[in-house]
Amino acid sequence: MTAPSPLLVSQLGLARLDYHVRVTTTMDVAHALAEEGAPAGTLVLASSQAAGRGRSGKSWTSEPDAGLWCTLIERPRDARALEVLALRVGLHLADALAPLVDGAVQLKWPNDLYVHDRKLGGILIEVRWRDARPEWVAIGVGINRVVPLGYPDVAHVRPGTSRDMLLTVVAPALRAAASTDGVLTARECEAWAARDLAVGRRVLSPAQGTVQGITSDGAIVILTGTGPIACHSGSLIFT
Repeated sequence: MTAPSPLLVSQLGLARLDYHVRVTTTMDVAHALAEEGAPAGTLVLASSQAAGRGRSGKSWTSEPDAGLWCTLIERPRDARALEVLALRVGLHLADALAPLVDGAVQLKWPNDLYVHDRKLGGILIEVRWRDARPEWVAIGVGINRVVPLGYPDVAHVRPGTSRDMLLTVVAPALRAAASTDGVLTARECEAWAARDLAVGRRVLSPAQGTVQGITSDGAIVILTGTGPIACHSGSLIFT
């Protein structure tokens, strides 16, 4: 697949688009560009990744042209917003992708997109700090266009959806999420609740109990045998 056309790039509201046929991971390229001074709004896009990664070092299958594999560089002003950025990106992406999938887009705390209980995409947030202040944030996103080889139980966008169609809705959604300051608003929390894949379900991790929802600072609330607790890190593992 070739690089997006200059006309499309100009319509996306990006400062720069850095396209590669194949990289180890767009996240590493983004960090290198940010270190060199790349401006906010720089998007690294690849046709495939040799070593795409998710949270906690998990691998992400990124076959050629089988999905949208990209990382956006932003230079945030508000450190509080970084605590909820994965959730906020998920909310914006869920709305943006809704017209391109068959079924409701659901959100799994803290960083996954699902359709019909099958994973559609994932979000990875990595921040670099200087003097206790965020210097840049890299927002990595992977969204399946088709079912990758060896992973028959994942979701994908509607057949015929091109990479550029995905890019047209995803890039503005990422920029909008990254430009929002503060913790989650009441409206954002309500929007999450409407798409929450886990609420009411039993989980083993990050604590054993029943998921109650999220808090404005991005924690997941789990009702345990001794009462509700708010977990700010970890991954949900269903029973």
